[in-house]
Amino acid sequence: MDTARADALAARERLAREGWIARNAESFRHLLPPPAEVWLGHEETDCQAHPLAGAGWTLHPVGQTPQGRVDARWLDAADAAQRSELFAGLPQPGDDDAAPFAWAHRALCRHGLRLRVGSEPDGDGGPSETVWLQLRHQPRSAVEAPLLVIDVQPGVHGVLVETHERAPHCTHDVAQNMQVHIHLGEGATLQHVRIALPQRGDRLAHHLFARLARGARYQQALIAAGSGYHLQRSVVELAGERATARIAGVVFAAGSAIEQQTRMAHRAPHTASSVEALALASGAARAVLNAHTGIAEGCDEADARQRLSGIPTGGQPKLVLRPHLEILHDLVQAAHGATWGALPDDAVFYARQRGLDEARARGLIVEGMAAALLARGLGGPAVLETLGVDSLLAAAVADHLSAAPESHHG
Repeated sequence: MDTARADALAARERLAREGWIARNAESFRHLLPPPAEVWLGHEETDCQAHPLAGAGWTLHPVGQTPQGRVDARWLDAADAAQRSELFAGLPQPGDDDAAPFAWAHRALCRHGLRLRVGSEPDGDGGPSETVWLQLRHQPRSAVEAPLLVIDVQPGVHGVLVETHERAPHCTHDVAQNMQVHIHLGEGATLQHVRIALPQRGDRLAHHLFARLARGARYQQALIAAGSGYHLQRSVVELAGERATARIAGVVFAAGSAIEQQTRMAHRAPHTASSVEALALASGAARAVLNAHTGIAEGCDEADARQRLSGIPTGGQPKLVLRPHLEILHDLVQAAHGATWGALPDDAVFYARQRGLDEARARGLIVEGMAAALLARGLGGPAVLETLGVDSLLAAAVADHLSAAPESHHG
């Protein structure tokens, strides 16, 4: 038996032995994932999509922005040598609540992409290199486990927009268990825009892991919509001194389910993290915002912030906001909070004084709130405007509000 198949079978055996995510798992208590069988798949559900049709990961330039060096390797996980290269340096699944997802990914992963962003530093003290790129992913199969590994070289400034689309060749509902691993070298920066708007019957679980070296900065802006099940989980380790991370997310659920989980781990002094998220939900939707920040011993002057907000836009959705801080050191600054409620009546009133009907007034207010939140996550609106994300966000807000049932006020 070849080593690639043996590794996949060992992962299935481990998953069968350890079991799937339990109902009392703390991280998933408000939105339990579908069972393991959903994520492991069967050959008869294959979409038979060829890479030349645009399936899998495709790499694109971003308009007329300057292009730095990007080394890309598309790898076949069924080939022993390529599988070894694909998984090289990645941690084994741990023992946390989400570990079953990681074992299921090892069992099913067939294809992956490794990116090396930027050149090796030349030591001449010149300006850091800037790299703009776009990654698009379209499903190859109705059940799949894609992998993306990104290594940003020291001192490099990267801007990445990652989009997930449904290709016309695949008519099945998709079950997708994806992993993204990002390593930022010393002084590197990555501004990462992520867009995941699945179809209603899809089930998605996207797991992102980022490790930041000394002085590195990671900034993420997420736009995601609900489906049959949709999990967006980001785990960030601030491993080096003065590393900083910001994650801002806007999630929509109209009669569907979505959860955004964010976990920040401070491991060094003078690190800073910020989590900000907004959930818009309507109908019988279930939307969960789950944030956890841990500050380890010895993390002098660490700074951690969390702010979660939920707005019901119609019907009777279930909104759960869970900010959580775990602080094991005294010399730190930390704050968290959660707010839930309808749009302020006075804001709608003043917008309508400008001649707008109520639907348009509500749309502009929600769009403004969401755009400001995402801009804060990226340190300003410039990247969103350059990438055209502002127009996509406006369309997502309009789609959500048009799908929301009418709210009735007494």
